[in-house]
Amino acid sequence: MDCWHCRRTAVGTCRFCGRAMCENHVQTKPFVLELYPGHTGAKALIVEDALSCGACSPRSTLVSLPELDDV
Repeated sequence: MDCWHCRRTAVGTCRFCGRAMCENHVQTKPFVLELYPGHTGAKALIVEDALSCGACSPRSTLVSLPELDDV
């Protein structure tokens, strides 16, 4: 697989979009691994340094998917 940015050999893929990156273009971002509901509010297990390509922009707000409500 080749790097999305420079076409060198990739060493990893973006956790958010799947693009490949070489060691020169790897970035990191926090990623929510698990959510745990509770009586005092939800808690999350976070991976602090998940691989990120830097080209994609994960949304900071939730997206409603009403068509999946009946699934």
